[in-house]
Amino acid sequence: FIRLRDGRILFAYTRFTGGGGDHDRASIVTRCSHDGGSAWSGEDEPLVAGEGAMNVMSVSFLRLADGRIALFYLRKNSVTDCQVLARFSSDEARTWSDPILCTPEGGYFVLNNDRAVQLARGRIVLPVALHTAGGKWSSRGVAMCYLSDDGGRSWRRCRQLVECPADSRNGLQEPGVVELNDGRLMMFARTDLGSQYVSYSDDGGEHWSRPEPSSLLSPLSPASIERIPKTGDLLAVWNDHSRVPEQTRRRGLRTPLTVAISQDEGRSWIRRKNILQAPDGWYCYTAIDFVEQRVLLAF
Repeated sequence: FIRLRDGRILFAYTRFTGGGGDHDRASIVTRCSHDGGSAWSGEDEPLVAGEGAMNVMSVSFLRLADGRIALFYLRKNSVTDCQVLARFSSDEARTWSDPILCTPEGGYFVLNNDRAVQLARGRIVLPVALHTAGGKWSSRGVAMCYLSDDGGRSWRRCRQLVECPADSRNGLQEPGVVELNDGRLMMFARTDLGSQYVSYSDDGGEHWSRPEPSSLLSPLSPASIERIPKTGDLLAVWNDHSRVPEQTRRRGLRTPLTVAISQDEGRSWIRRKNILQAPDGWYCYTAIDFVEQRVLLAF
């Protein structure tokens, strides 16, 4: 989601047209709301199409401190070539710049939707997982951040990779970051170890602490965490497996869809509520936006 200066909300998503898999043909399209998210335009408008030998997907909008809108997405050419690109708009999403490569090292990178953040000091942080090793695709993700200190014109990798410390086939996947009130960054990532793992950086995303399990119990599914502007609390959206049947946990089902808040910067989570909880539900890849007293979730 991105709120435009005229009050509209622009929503972008991946529209698959060649099937339902991550590697099938897809484009990025938009719809618009004039009433704070209650109703949406009925037709898709193209945003990014015709790029990548496989597809484009996983879109993030970010309103930058200088007023521009940044657009981040994945351009996928093969199972060893998936790159993060950025475009910028200075006219409220009417036109966009040519794409800039944010992951110059090359490889298969995953940047989830709605993941880009700009820190109070101005740095733009993109939390990604690398899924190539020895020139081949690997299911084990290695987390890291790509950073820009010049408004998105140039990008570099952080100084330390973030490896899962436990015996894990999948490693750290689909990471996200949130800036804490004390200036640190908290990274959270999905694992196959029964919970979201968290790591912390006190230097703007350059170096990271040893990842540890959090109290957000979950299957191998991503969480989303953002700060609520009105209260300053953190809002988490994830698949809470703390009280699900053993069969649900064993099968790794991405249900229920749960929300909770933290009033202590992510150390604990209270007021947990299941929004959706169908036994065979599959709820994930949440985008979050806050509009006055309302929270918008797309999943």
